[in-house]
Amino acid sequence: MRAQRSYLLGTVFSLSILSILGCSNPYPPVVATLNKSAALPGNLPSNPLQDRVITSWIDKQHGTMSTLFGNDIAVQYARTSQQQDYPIGSTLSLVTWTQQEDPRWFGARIPAKVKSVEYVIVKAGADHRTSYTYESYEGTPLKQTLEQQAPTPTPQAQYLISQRAAVMP
Repeated sequence: MRAQRSYLLGTVFSLSILSILGCSNPYPPVVATLNKSAALPGNLPSNPLQDRVITSWIDKQHGTMSTLFGNDIAVQYARTSQQQDYPIGSTLSLVTWTQQEDPRWFGARIPAKVKSVEYVIVKAGADHRTSYTYESYEGTPLKQTLEQQAPTPTPQAQYLISQRAAVMP
């Protein structure tokens, strides 16, 4: 009887110690923060981050990640057509970031500083035919480095136009 009592007291004592130690938290809670380093500094014609995602990709060789955004006209066209002749009024924008390690998720990579922003704007020219404008912004803050207008897409514009829309649920 005495052995059972000692065993019972020992068990209760051990469980009490474990519950006290198990409930203590030596790590502070993780506070959600915004990734401010991935913001778009500079004077851009529009904020691509307010548009909708068409597709995205990672370039491991250069350590960058890119997201192709589009306005409603461009997104609707990208998701319903296999062609590359975006309708007038379409705006595509490609944002490319350098990558950094995610401090909250082992092995994950997240956007760091913006490397470049590119735009393709499809509009009607003076002769009412389709015209393509390609603009490129680089640096910190972002500054325009190139602007090209043509009746057909430039090679840089064609690259953006040729990207297929990601399959969305």
